[in-house]
Amino acid sequence: MDIMKNNPIAMLAVLFLSLLFMIHICLGADTISANQSLSGDQTIVSAGGIFELGFNKPGNSSKYYICMWYKQIPVDNIVWVANREKPVSDRFSSELRISNGNLVLFNESKIPIWSTNVSSTTSTSVSAVLRDDGNLVLTDGPATSPRPLWESFDNPAHIWLPGSKIGYDNRTKRNQRLISWTNSEDPAPGLFSLELETSDNSYRIRWNMSKSYWTSGSWNKNLKIFDRVPEMGTRGNFVPDFTFVTDVNETYFTYSVDNTIISRTVMDVSGQLKQQSWLGSTKEWNLFWTQPQRHVKCMLFVEHMVAAMRSHCPFAIV
Repeated sequence: MDIMKNNPIAMLAVLFLSLLFMIHICLGADTISANQSLSGDQTIVSAGGIFELGFNKPGNSSKYYICMWYKQIPVDNIVWVANREKPVSDRFSSELRISNGNLVLFNESKIPIWSTNVSSTTSTSVSAVLRDDGNLVLTDGPATSPRPLWESFDNPAHIWLPGSKIGYDNRTKRNQRLISWTNSEDPAPGLFSLELETSDNSYRIRWNMSKSYWTSGSWNKNLKIFDRVPEMGTRGNFVPDFTFVTDVNETYFTYSVDNTIISRTVMDVSGQLKQQSWLGSTKEWNLFWTQPQRHVKCMLFVEHMVAAMRSHCPFAIV
């Protein structure tokens, strides 16, 4: 301590290192800029404190993922996962940062394992901002007029948040679909998916990306409901207000809810599509709509049978 008091250069060095450490931890609230990174326990938080993004592990998993979650909800709170199929073991030696105009996750060996994968750029004004609606947006340009390069709303995982969209992008020829987790502790893509059928503007739930076992029916633009979901108009404030958009670039549905409600639509590991709202009084998710009511057990049975056949007859084609 006496050495520090008598050595102003040492004191300045410690102060400088402390400032660097604070800058690295704070990151600038809701943003990862070109000269910043995120690792370990560091997170960014949306401006209103609604969503948080950082390294997280689902349930009792030993692996870490770049996740987005509700900051104020203590249970079942993950809404989006970046590296669903490529987790990391050590979050402190892994790093999420801007690289060549993309948001990139580097693992413990400094190998890139996930990226926003947009066109490379040498621009130093690229940054990623976490918004209060749960949209992680990669932008380029000045803060007053940033140009969006990539959005998590265009790349959903298993949860459909209000304001995001599920549809088909004519530019990339890609479906924007919800895909269930493998199980409650493994966010890797599972068996069940929700996607838009553009031929009749209906939603289908599929097993193994192929077998359709539930449909919403066609969209009725006058009533603003799906033909096979008539209950859409009878649930008071919990009714999602759907909007259908189609143009030369894309076809999709999005929805909104009363802004006093925390609501989400989940493609569950059970194969059911669930709409839930958060009850602050009881600290739990309230299920107010789900489809299909039946048939999912049959699909799970089929999957178990396929797994059993493969284990007993590894060369069988099933």
